[in-house]
Amino acid sequence: MRRFVIERDIPDIGSAEREQLRAAAGQSNAVLRAMQSEGKHIQWEHSYVAGDKTFCIYVSDDPEMIDEHAERSGFPATVVTEVGKIIDPTTEKA
Repeated sequence: MRRFVIERDIPDIGSAEREQLRAAAGQSNAVLRAMQSEGKHIQWEHSYVAGDKTFCIYVSDDPEMIDEHAERSGFPATVVTEVGKIIDPTTEKA
């Protein structure tokens, strides 16, 4: 599967309380489970919350799955970018 970074514009998400974030995760997970039960390959790895945005890392067969998840969950996929390569501190030694 391919990896994507999804930028979501969500006003005030950075000041959301733990319970609000828990509810949002639950809503997203419910849609993901439904899509997976339909044979669609999509998985949420994690998200970063910063100000009025989230930056979510997903793996999926194609970006259309990301758009479908956004529509069904109600969380916008403002910008979807496919990850071309991954580097980290160990890249120097590889």
